[in-house]
Amino acid sequence: MMRQRNLWIIVLLLWSLAPLLWQLYTSFCTHEALLQPLAEHNQRWTLDNYRQVLTANPPFWRYLLNSVIVGISSTGLTLLIAIPAAYSLSRVSQNIARTAKLILLGAALFPYVLLFLALLELARSFNLGNNLLALSFPYAGLSMPLAVLLLLSAFRDLPSELEEAARLEGLDLWQRLRWVLIPLIGPATASTAILVFLFSWNEYPIALTWISRADLLTLPVAIARIAGSSVYSIPYGAYAAATVLGALPLLLLVIIFQRQIVSGLTQGAIKG
Repeated sequence: MMRQRNLWIIVLLLWSLAPLLWQLYTSFCTHEALLQPLAEHNQRWTLDNYRQVLTANPPFWRYLLNSVIVGISSTGLTLLIAIPAAYSLSRVSQNIARTAKLILLGAALFPYVLLFLALLELARSFNLGNNLLALSFPYAGLSMPLAVLLLLSAFRDLPSELEEAARLEGLDLWQRLRWVLIPLIGPATASTAILVFLFSWNEYPIALTWISRADLLTLPVAIARIAGSSVYSIPYGAYAAATVLGALPLLLLVIIFQRQIVSGLTQGAIKG
């Protein structure tokens, strides 16, 4: 039984890591090695792919910085609205909360690609193009339903006696949120923030249409332009190098906050 379980774990790891390992392998391969798998050793490995990406104009770090700015602003705006909204829903009657949860669930499952033209019209009407911070508005709006649902579950899991004790101590609503409730839902807040950040980091259609300046492109759009730079050949090595470099900040983020992410995602799964 244990051997079968270990086998399934190995298969799952290989299934999950194989695309990542292939991208890493491709990023260090020459173009000839990709076309000829049996190429000689001295003709197989190269750092030119990374050199090509890092010395491009604009430099690759600029795209990383743009995505970080968009991710942080989108995450901050989402949490700023989602935390009070989730707290409010956790304190209303069951019927109202159930109806609101169904609406939020439907909004979370709705394919946001169908809103593409409407968002583009908003960008034109309010002159939001070529503005990195402006991207945080649609990103926060699209992430809001899921964020509220996750934080709502976290607030519901807190004992009501904690807030009652804080109220008896003379703390008002915002003081109770700031000093009592928000610290207790820290793991759920961290996991929600990571999910919102990942969405804004990987989002492509909105960033493609809202941003046209080369120095303001986010990472997905910049990588897509690398892959489509020629109609006659695809620079697989450079594309793989860009994806590896773009994934490093996310891996670092997950490694640093892995405990909070796991705790937040599993919070409320086991009671008793």
